[in-house]
Amino acid sequence: MNKNSKTNYKANILVVDDTPDNLRLLVGMLTENGYKVRPVMDGELALTGAKAMLPDLILLDINMPTMNGYEVCKKLKESELTREVPVIFLSALDEALDKVKAFQVGGIDYVTKPFQVEEILARVETHLAIRQLQKNLTTKNQELELTVQQLQNTQEQLIQSEKMAALGQLVAGIAHEINTPLGAIRSSVENIADFLKENLLQFPDFFHSLSPEHQQYFLDILQRSSEQTTSLSSKEKRQFKKVLIQELETEEISNADTIADTLVDLGIYDRISAFIPLLKSENGSLILEKAYQVASIQKSTDTIKTATEKAAKVVFALKNYARYDHSGEKVRSQITEGIETVLTLYNNQLKHGIEVTRDYQANLPSLLCYPDELNQVWTNLIHNAIQAMDYKGHLSVSVTHQSDSLVVSITDDGKGIPPEVMPRIFEPFFTTKPPGEGSGLGLDIVKKIIQKHNGKICVESIPGKTTFTVALPFDSNHKTNS
Repeated sequence: MNKNSKTNYKANILVVDDTPDNLRLLVGMLTENGYKVRPVMDGELALTGAKAMLPDLILLDINMPTMNGYEVCKKLKESELTREVPVIFLSALDEALDKVKAFQVGGIDYVTKPFQVEEILARVETHLAIRQLQKNLTTKNQELELTVQQLQNTQEQLIQSEKMAALGQLVAGIAHEINTPLGAIRSSVENIADFLKENLLQFPDFFHSLSPEHQQYFLDILQRSSEQTTSLSSKEKRQFKKVLIQELETEEISNADTIADTLVDLGIYDRISAFIPLLKSENGSLILEKAYQVASIQKSTDTIKTATEKAAKVVFALKNYARYDHSGEKVRSQITEGIETVLTLYNNQLKHGIEVTRDYQANLPSLLCYPDELNQVWTNLIHNAIQAMDYKGHLSVSVTHQSDSLVVSITDDGKGIPPEVMPRIFEPFFTTKPPGEGSGLGLDIVKKIIQKHNGKICVESIPGKTTFTVALPFDSNHKTNS
């Protein structure tokens, strides 16, 4: 939406209607509800006004002199500048062919005159919300594409490093971590689109056909559903459904199984006595189903929000990990942020069998360091721990402030390091892994990075418990041996 620090309105709406009374009504109603409204009375002015100041949404009459609404909408959609602006038609024309033509020329919705104020506001808010979701999704996709492009541009120079070798091993897991939320977004958008296509035009007629009492039941169901914020497990759903079926059958309500299933999906699984009269009525099942369809739109928007946040988190971690500071200067950084970046990238390997315990001391000070290089330390140590546990077990990461250093300990409950191998683990090219699974440079690189920070690294290992401990001094000018 066109909203900045100098404006406090919800959105900028262009209203096009050659009837002054309609314009006054729409301007007053929308202005009262926090929108900036620009009224015009003919098609030519509408096209000029839309290009001069791009609106967030257009309410467009059809029957106008000189240029009708269909022609205006067609020209808007032909222009690269205005083609993405949603257009809602307002017209006294109520024939199916009129509505079909409105959608054919690019309209996103159709409201028949005389209209209800509440209906106009609901349509406006819905389409502005959908438009904002589309913009957010486009932005996230562009960020993903940019990130992928950045990785491609730097791949040639980074491919020889151990850091990119580790990233190469993680690609499949990272792709899964991004594709999963993108799939959820795609499914949710399709759900919203299907509802708009199949139900939106009939919905006002359906709602107005209900008695006032049934309208209130309908709104009460939506209210109860919106209050449900807890996600139920499959087992919990089955348990609640079983109890509901018994309650409905006691009330001699037919289709108890289907109704119970719908109620649980709506998040209504207790205190249903208030809805019993509705469910016993002739239209009860239909009203419940329509309420479920509307509630699913809200659930879809919630899913999109959660999924974009998850994808953004992975992208942010990927960008942080792939970044390399060529300035050669130390910067102040929170060590735990780098560790969390690495854990995020390894999430696909961790979530299927490894329990991760974090023990970060509160109010840890920042450290003057090379954070991109330290990320390689955490990558190697966490990767080795995962492999040592054969991808099943308990990984513990602790960060504490001890004297003049930050101390990071990474512990796994894997098979341990054999005593005869222990003296050689930091030697370059030494590895116990099968060919193709390790270069033997990982711990050598770790040791060199820690030395560059004037820090120390040590390891203690017995079968069932291996701990690598890294101490990084705050006073980096104080030289210590590893």
